[in-house]
Amino acid sequence: MPDQGSKNPERLTVPETPATPQESRKASHHLRFHAKHEHLHAAFGNDWFALKAEAFARFFGTPTFLIAQTVVVAIWIVLNVTGLAKFDVYPFILLNLAFSLQAAYAAPLILLAQTRQADRDKALSEADAQHREDLAQATADRQAIAARQTEILLDMVQQNTALTGTVKALTERVATLTTEVHERMCPLDPPASATK
Repeated sequence: MPDQGSKNPERLTVPETPATPQESRKASHHLRFHAKHEHLHAAFGNDWFALKAEAFARFFGTPTFLIAQTVVVAIWIVLNVTGLAKFDVYPFILLNLAFSLQAAYAAPLILLAQTRQADRDKALSEADAQHREDLAQATADRQAIAARQTEILLDMVQQNTALTGTVKALTERVATLTTEVHERMCPLDPPASATK
């Protein structure tokens, strides 16, 4: 009979579960890797000026702004060419000055927005990479646990097979001993004194 105490499979470790429901929600939240990059969400900061500056920089690229600017410029030119107004005659120096002023303010805002967006993209990319690494680690851990469980199951099947063999051998031995006892107690040829 094999010694069952000699094969002690190692105990499987289960990852600890969070103690409170709040910790559980925090651990399972899909954006938990982005939390440390919250300060990068507003391109110009989080105060009212920063929010207005970012909204202004974003507005420069919209169709609404481009159409409105085109309409204003067209009206400006028509008024000055037709002679209805003479505040900026051809070659439209005041209009050129307005465009230069707009470009002087727009360019730094747009560049700053692009720089901060690049910082946000980098931080979010790093958070996503961390998330993928954690998923890969969790998958590897689950695969390792499954492999250990498979080894344990195979060991148990081998032990069960050995026990079945032992039980069969013992059953055959009991059957042999029973037959021997039966033959000694009840011989086939009755004794001569029993027939008379």
